[in-house]
Amino acid sequence: MRNISQDSIQVATLRTEDVEQVTTDETNVIIAAIAFDVDRDVTFAATTCGGKILIWKTAGRRLPSPKEPSFCFCGSYATPDPRIISLRVLAEASRLVLVARSGDIVVWELGDSGDFNSDADVVGAVEAGILATTWSPDDAFIALATDENVVLMNSLFDVLSEVPLETTEFGEDAPINVGWGSKDTQFHGSIGRSHLKTPEKVNGQQESVDDDGLPRITWRGDGAYFAVSTRSSRHSSPRVVRVYSHEGRLQSTSEPVPGLEASVAWRPNGSLIASTQIDVRSGPQNTHRNGSHYVVFFERNGLRHGEFSLRRPSTSNESFYKIKDLLWSPDSAILAVWVEHTKGDTLQLWTCGNYHWKVLPKVVAVLALDNEINRYLKQEICPQEACRFTTVAWHPEHSWQLVLTTHSQLVVRTFAWDTCAGASNTGCVGVVDGDHILLTPFRTQNVPPPMSSYQLPVCARHTTGDTSPSILRSTPSHISLSPVNDILGGVWGDGHVVVWSLHTRIESGTAKVMDPVLLWTKDLGNEDGLWRQVQVSILDANAKERNLQVVVLGSTKQGFDLVSVHEVRLSRTEEQPRIAENHRAVELPGKDGRLIQGLESLTSFWQSREGEIFRVDTQGELPLCNFPEFCFSGRLFVGLSSSGKLYCTTEGSKLAELANNGNSFTVTSGFVVHFAPVAMLVDHLTNRSLAEDDPLRSNQAAMDNWQRRRVERGSRIVTVVPSTMSLVLQMPRGNLETINPRPLVMEVVKNDLEAGRWQKAFLACRKHRISLSVIVEHNEEAFMTGVSQFVEQIQQVDYINLFLTNIGRSELPAKTISNVCDAIRLELQTKDLSKYVNSILTAYVVKIPPDYEAGLALLLHLRDLQPEQVEDAVKYIIFLVDANKLFDTALGMYDFSLVLLVAQHAQKDPREYLPFLRELRALPSHYQRFRIDDYLQRYEKALRNLHLAGPTYFEEALDYIERHQLYEAGLEIWKATEQYSVVLGAYGSWLFDRREYRQAALAFVEASDLRRAMVAHERSLEWQELFQLSAKEVVPEDEVKEIAYRIAGELLSKKRYSEAARVFIDYAGDNCQAVTALVQGNEISEARRIVSLHGPPELFQEVIMPGALDVKAQLTEDLNEMREQLRKQLARLRELRIKKVQEPDSFYGTEQANMHNIDVMTDISMAPTAFTRYTVAPTTTSKASKRSSKTKRKMERKVGSGRKGTVDEEEYILKSVTKLVARCGVLQADVKKLLPHLLHFSELHRSEASIAQQDMESFERELRDSIEEIWGSPSTAENPAQDSWTNRMLAKEKEQLMDPLERVSKPVVESSDWGIGLLRTKTNVTMTVGSPGCQ
Repeated sequence: MRNISQDSIQVATLRTEDVEQVTTDETNVIIAAIAFDVDRDVTFAATTCGGKILIWKTAGRRLPSPKEPSFCFCGSYATPDPRIISLRVLAEASRLVLVARSGDIVVWELGDSGDFNSDADVVGAVEAGILATTWSPDDAFIALATDENVVLMNSLFDVLSEVPLETTEFGEDAPINVGWGSKDTQFHGSIGRSHLKTPEKVNGQQESVDDDGLPRITWRGDGAYFAVSTRSSRHSSPRVVRVYSHEGRLQSTSEPVPGLEASVAWRPNGSLIASTQIDVRSGPQNTHRNGSHYVVFFERNGLRHGEFSLRRPSTSNESFYKIKDLLWSPDSAILAVWVEHTKGDTLQLWTCGNYHWKVLPKVVAVLALDNEINRYLKQEICPQEACRFTTVAWHPEHSWQLVLTTHSQLVVRTFAWDTCAGASNTGCVGVVDGDHILLTPFRTQNVPPPMSSYQLPVCARHTTGDTSPSILRSTPSHISLSPVNDILGGVWGDGHVVVWSLHTRIESGTAKVMDPVLLWTKDLGNEDGLWRQVQVSILDANAKERNLQVVVLGSTKQGFDLVSVHEVRLSRTEEQPRIAENHRAVELPGKDGRLIQGLESLTSFWQSREGEIFRVDTQGELPLCNFPEFCFSGRLFVGLSSSGKLYCTTEGSKLAELANNGNSFTVTSGFVVHFAPVAMLVDHLTNRSLAEDDPLRSNQAAMDNWQRRRVERGSRIVTVVPSTMSLVLQMPRGNLETINPRPLVMEVVKNDLEAGRWQKAFLACRKHRISLSVIVEHNEEAFMTGVSQFVEQIQQVDYINLFLTNIGRSELPAKTISNVCDAIRLELQTKDLSKYVNSILTAYVVKIPPDYEAGLALLLHLRDLQPEQVEDAVKYIIFLVDANKLFDTALGMYDFSLVLLVAQHAQKDPREYLPFLRELRALPSHYQRFRIDDYLQRYEKALRNLHLAGPTYFEEALDYIERHQLYEAGLEIWKATEQYSVVLGAYGSWLFDRREYRQAALAFVEASDLRRAMVAHERSLEWQELFQLSAKEVVPEDEVKEIAYRIAGELLSKKRYSEAARVFIDYAGDNCQAVTALVQGNEISEARRIVSLHGPPELFQEVIMPGALDVKAQLTEDLNEMREQLRKQLARLRELRIKKVQEPDSFYGTEQANMHNIDVMTDISMAPTAFTRYTVAPTTTSKASKRSSKTKRKMERKVGSGRKGTVDEEEYILKSVTKLVARCGVLQADVKKLLPHLLHFSELHRSEASIAQQDMESFERELRDSIEEIWGSPSTAENPAQDSWTNRMLAKEKEQLMDPLERVSKPVVESSDWGIGLLRTKTNVTMTVGSPGCQ
């Protein structure tokens, strides 16, 4: 569905004055061969002049000024036979090689600028002469053909192989005949086998009469094989194509093909060998030339593989024509056919799409160099005077660059693909096919190529008053469809312009797809320039007239671009179609530019070769904006360059690069749709920084917000139809597919919702499987306001049910879902209850939470009004909701008729529910409801009904409370009744059994059960409340002491020493036990106060002084334990940090020395992983198994456990040191409380106090030094590991491993004044070696 357009044209002319400076015989100078020097961007041309061969060079893509010479003379070679067979540049050797017909092989050494560094050097000669030669694509081999042999040489011209040109052998790939399918074994019908003995008639004319008899050579693209087309010396023998390997061994021979011609070309991708065939006919000799020509294909094994017919050139049927050569483009996409006829030469370009061969442009050789470029089928052109091509070649690197030479000119034509897509409301696409334009409106039809919906002939005659030629040339240079209006324009290279109004039918029906009408035609002439592009549009229109604008782009004789703008006022009546016409011409400051059209306006713009964008209606103004490079395809200042970069720019904004790997794009409804190699991307242009003053966005940032969709590799965009939300794609094979990108669909749905077209938006969402909740999400307030219009437009019950179901399953808030369902339900009930009963039931069911009871109540209401609809309604609600759930809901409504109605239509077994219903009917009302609620597990409601059943059921109610733990509900129900205390007691017992003693005690007190309350207080160690209740209950004194000793023991076990001492003193009267408890808790000051207050004094010597030493011993033991832990952890940290620096791979788990018995691959299919230190438990086998939640929690607890050898060991040690600092603070407080008493008790106690203070200070210093060592210095940098694949793969994993010092904050040792100065002074005197204290 694409046309081919001319991108640029360069002409280099060999002037007479240039030739005169080299030779005096300039009359017969003919350009006979060309060669490309890709590295130096130079093209060499060889001309023949008498007995000399002259070598010229010209810049590859440079455009010289008219005054500068296009060609520069390089050197010459004299030979008696100046016919040139080959001219080639060997890039690696920097040599230019010429092969002459005489057999000479001439070499010139090339300099850096392409000049010759040496004279012509004949490196070899073939005495018999050379008939054909071709270099391999990589310049490694050259194949020569003489009269008798095929010679293969390398680039140094050493002969590698020499084989005879004619042979009877098939080759090494000869097929093996096993006798299957022979004629002798086949069924021959009634004729029998007698005809096998009759000799076959052989056509006496098997060869083409135009065959020159010379061989042709062609190489495959990879240089592994080459093919030689030869004609046997025997009379009437057809040509054959033989395939040789790059070693010169014959591989295969083609099957005989009558009329096979000399031209042969191997497709670079290696799939086919192309040749031509003339249709050989029997009859007189002069009738052979009336046969058709075909392009036939062969496989490498010599078998025939398809064909297609060539069209006769644009001459009379009596003219003679023949096929001179075939040439494949480097990308194997285009086959060039060089046709020679009596009035000149023609070059046809053919391509294959959707298994159909079609011709693209046809280039005609005329002296005036008419810029005629075909689309699809060839154009019929009558050259002004006879002219011939001397050489035709494709550029080896630029696949779409064709280089042609005539006698004195070198023409470089560059082509590009172009899609002619039309108005968005019709989606029309046009393709030029010879003398027809194939048109397809994709809004209504999807017709795959090569077919089309309508064929518009372009060779129609015009009226006598028209100034245009009587017959249009068959193929226009360019066609264009208006992006807004349904009009088509075409321009021919000679300046003829035609505009049609297509009148495309959009509505369904049997009428013609389109009825084109000629609107306007004009002959611009070719005196001013060569025309190549046209744009058409209707600027404004009213009831009486239309303003047609036609913009035509061409080139002047000097090469600069010229725009011809025509504004034509057309009447809508046929009596006077044209009212007025204005014309102006604008010269543009550049060459080979391109017209582009804006999206928001119909104004045309011109893009220069440098990417600058100008308006075409003014001259001399500055560019509006620019692309970084020339973009052949552009719209709305969105351009796609030949490198695949997609740019977006506009006036007054910065450039945005949208993509860097695109192959096609389109702009519609504010979206740009772009195709990457394997994905489709859609983005809204308003999301781009077109109006913002931002710098150029990076490729990745520009593509982050694209909506992606995978497509087949190589797919291209044909057109987009916003009205139908469709995008037409062409697959690589040529077939068409239509998709509906989600952004385009959502844009149309949004516009419909905003316009109140609820039905259209609903149908679009339903068709394209979009959640119908978007109708509400877009504007909830507008939807709620327009519910009546929504219901009025939708009307169909099934559609409303579908909408409600989608709303109920959507992710909308529950309140929104309920509001929408209620609003639609109320509207439906108002309009027609009987019609929309199913929709009303759906609204009850899908709302959150569902209202099943209201739905069943509607059935009861409907049963009274319209009994005939009840059955269908019940079946429908059973379809929506589980039958068992509806049965339970109906039962919970206490309506047995409704229960039976649901059960009967739910097809439940009567034996399952009828006995249960009979049993319920026999019970009293409230007890019946209790049984129903209990069956439905509505326990609280059942308890209330059981309470209403009467006091006789209280014992059953109490059991029901205990069974279902309904204590809070029971307390609320029986509040202010005689049974309230009984319920309270049961509640307290339940709490006591659950060990909630405090709550149980409160319940027992509330129930006036003080004894049980005392037990509960005792269990919860609430001794104050316990003894308060004992006084209130008047408990005997002995029992109080017993309770006191019991609870004091429990307090001691919980290390609540002060509280235990208080109980001993106040309620047990045991001062000795009280003092002992205080000493155990390091509360010596309080113990001394109790002894001094209550006595006896002996307790000081017997209890307090020994107890103080015991406390000191316990503190010393704790201190030693902490010191040992600190030293071990500090040593381990030092070891880990040394290992991190010296062996980083081993530390992070990159290298594993002992991996012999470890299988790091699981039993499931997955990519291999490295076995690192994150793997906590290495095993010899790894099995894929499912872990339970308990196992997962266990593994989570293991993470961070600090197991030795794991990656989190260092972090665990740091956290442990932090906890040690907190323990040190607690120990300081205990020592601070103990030291004053040890100081005054005795000398022994004083010495122990000194030792305790010294140990504490020493540990504090050691702890401070350790913290500074751990957290004080910065983290050691890791040594860079050697570059390897494993290191690169684990780089991200190492980055995730943050330094543990950053995760664990540095602890601070508090500098509290806990020591005693007297002890410190004594320590300083007695200790001559040691560190001073912390103070």
